[in-house]
Formats: sequence, C-alpha cells, structure tokens
Amino acid sequence: MLDTSVLIAAEKGQLDLPMLFSAIGEEPAVISAITASELLHGVERARAAGIRARRSRYVEWIINNIGVVAFGIPEARAHARLWAQLSIEGQPIGPYDLVVAATALSLGFSLATLNKQEFNRVSGLDLFTVPV
Repeated sequence: MLDTSVLIAAEKGQLDLPMLFSAIGEEPAVISAITASELLHGVERARAAGIRARRSRYVEWIINNIGVVAFGIPEARAHARLWAQLSIEGQPIGPYDLVVAATALSLGFSLATLNKQEFNRVSGLDLFTVPV
C-alpha cells in the first residue's frame, strides 16, 4: 500500500514511481480511500489554474491506475483497536495516518511511506523501505 507521502514525492519528481513499483514486486500497489481524499484535497487547494490542472491530471491517473481500497467495517474495527492502543500508550498518530495504517493492517499489506517516524509507532505494521 502506498502512503500519500510517497505519491507527493513522486509528483514533485523526488521519487521514480515506476522504480518503486518494480521494487515492491508482488506487494499490491494500492492506496486507501483517505489517501485519494488527501490527494484530491491538494488539487482543490491549488490556487493557480496551471498547478491545479497538473495536480488533477496526476491524481486522476493515480486513482484510475492504482487500486483504491475502501474503508469498510473490517478497516473500521482495525482503526478502533489501533486508535485505542495508541491512545493508551500515549503514542497517537495523525488521524489520516491512523486510517491508512488501519487499512494496511486489516488487509495484511506492507506500507510504503516516507513518514516512517509516524508509522513506526504502529505495532505490527510492516513498513516498506522506499528507494529514493
């Protein structure tokens, strides 16, 4: 599963997406629905028409060519457990990252992220080292 940080780095030319897809091999190249929302939010916030159009093309390509995993009841259960666990431990993570982590955990996917500091707090989450 790909985190928003990876896709933003690829959009900025800081990461080669085809090389990443090659590196992940058999792992599913999917994003969570909240990642799609975060990317679409970036489109909506763009002030300049040219930037908005470029971002929109990129995000629509991502949505149409990479699987988007919905947030259903299994993911909601994983989210609730993880939220409670991290809260009890005093190690909370951001709300969107919590959804991404819960989705990856519920599906048994590794997570490709450039935000390891945040996701390292999630016990049992397999983090994929992104080649940059």
